[in-house]
Amino acid sequence: MNFSPLVLRSISETREWSREIRRSGTLGFVPTMGALHEGHAELMRVAARECGAVAVSIYVNPTQFGPREDLGKYPRTFESDLELCRSVGVKAIFFPSDEIMYPRGRENFTAVEVPGLTTLFEGASRPGHFVGVATVVTKLFGIVVPDVSYFGRKDYQQWLVIKRMTEDLNLGVTLRRVDTVREPDGLAMSSRNRYLSAAERSMALSLSRSLKAVEMALASGETQVKQLEKCMTEVLGDNPGVQLDYARIVNADNLKEQNVVESHIPESAVALIAARVGTTRLIDNLLLPPVSG
Repeated sequence: MNFSPLVLRSISETREWSREIRRSGTLGFVPTMGALHEGHAELMRVAARECGAVAVSIYVNPTQFGPREDLGKYPRTFESDLELCRSVGVKAIFFPSDEIMYPRGRENFTAVEVPGLTTLFEGASRPGHFVGVATVVTKLFGIVVPDVSYFGRKDYQQWLVIKRMTEDLNLGVTLRRVDTVREPDGLAMSSRNRYLSAAERSMALSLSRSLKAVEMALASGETQVKQLEKCMTEVLGDNPGVQLDYARIVNADNLKEQNVVESHIPESAVALIAARVGTTRLIDNLLLPPVSG
């Protein structure tokens, strides 16, 4: 039987709990904004297999939302989140308030910025977003003090930002990337999927289908980036209900442009896509060429 996780609300009690856990084993950590789904559960399960104990944070971080974004309507589902955490054996949940995380206010905080990766794609579409992400993750690492932290590949650019930040600042946390969890029809799991109407959800499948088209073209011998990007946009162009933000194929390590996908080097490139379906903004990605097997 899994017992309900301990809910920690202050920095001092969280650090004390972490200290006790790490005296006898490794601590895995999954940072989240709540509204948990099977994708989060998979992160927790991987962490539980690899670590002695698992902690989760649930905090809707205001500093990563822009002025016209969905902070106010972002789903808060703590009771169901607590049950999911309990079901997969999470030991503790760090559940802070804004006052705990930003005691000087959300406009007056020391910020962490990762140059080179944060002004492209999601950073261009959502100015300031990655400063908020990098800052809150740095704070969470300093509060929870995990040995290992787990992130989903769906937010690929976020993964690169956090990886670079952790290395550059010598934060001493091992990072683990876990593959995207998808619905049976291919839609990448996201907390924002619940905003989609039935018709919009059907239209949203064009994102994953566009990535599948790239994979098939690459398997057929096409390696030119412009042609592969055309595969993506053609699939999306067939669906007028999808408003495309970007559909690009770039270097998987630094997001820089490249002309050809090196078909003999697994995961040397990444196809990135972002689009608005109705009022909901969705992202997805595919590493190229995929690892077989």
